[in-house]
Amino acid sequence: MQNLPRLSFLGCGSMNEAILGGILAGGFPADRITATVRRADRAAELRQRHGITVLAGSEDGGANRTAAAEADIVIVGVKPVGVRAMLTEVAGSLAPGAVVVSVAAAVPLELMEAALPAGTQVIRTMPNTPAKVGRGVTALAPGSSATPESVEVVRSLLSSTGRVVEVPENQLDAVGSVSGSGPAYAFYLAEAMAKAGVELGLDPELAAVLAAETVAGAGAMLAEPGADAAALRKAVTSPNGTTEAAIRVFNEQDLPGTIAAGMAAAADRSAAITAELTAAS
Repeated sequence: MQNLPRLSFLGCGSMNEAILGGILAGGFPADRITATVRRADRAAELRQRHGITVLAGSEDGGANRTAAAEADIVIVGVKPVGVRAMLTEVAGSLAPGAVVVSVAAAVPLELMEAALPAGTQVIRTMPNTPAKVGRGVTALAPGSSATPESVEVVRSLLSSTGRVVEVPENQLDAVGSVSGSGPAYAFYLAEAMAKAGVELGLDPELAAVLAAETVAGAGAMLAEPGADAAALRKAVTSPNGTTEAAIRVFNEQDLPGTIAAGMAAAADRSAAITAELTAAS
């Protein structure tokens, strides 16, 4: 890659660190990345783990402004309630032409653009934590001033963390309920499978390994080109067999309806947070 952008991660919690890890694993040079965190001990941890420059707010009150001024792409990864304050803080420090990328759920483009100088390029994204191992999926929605060229640069950058798709902003709540929160659903399933295995007499450690490896393996099969979840399920479900017995119970208990209700609750909560943030701005 030529003319690599300089990146700054403002905030480096679990999501931004997952993206950071995926980008580094894809071969992006660590010496072109700066991150900011609040605590000095967290800064030292990230420096040791990733070999990047990390500034701690507890040691340098201008850490966010310094990092923003040095970057071509600024990736904002603080909690939704803190996004507007972060953008307001760094607004005057952004380099000309810098692109601001948000990974925070529920924070609308309109709110972010209002906190930044007119014409700032803003891209809202909905990533997920498997980005850390290069198996993430990120949906992005460009703001009104984001150019196709900048969108492509961000898409290319994030592609090292997994699949990247572009959607209208009004679909991001739905995307978040599927893929943003989705890894937690898979982990929840693995937890439930392991617990049930213990109740059936398995050693807890063995049950956990069996559940985790099964969920991971099934996910790898789903990621193969042309894979179809329904077809894969049917291939394992022999007539009158053990798997069919389990699926029958899942259907009788309306597991699909429970999953749909949970995902609807996730989307509704995202919309409610957006409303709260907008009302407070």
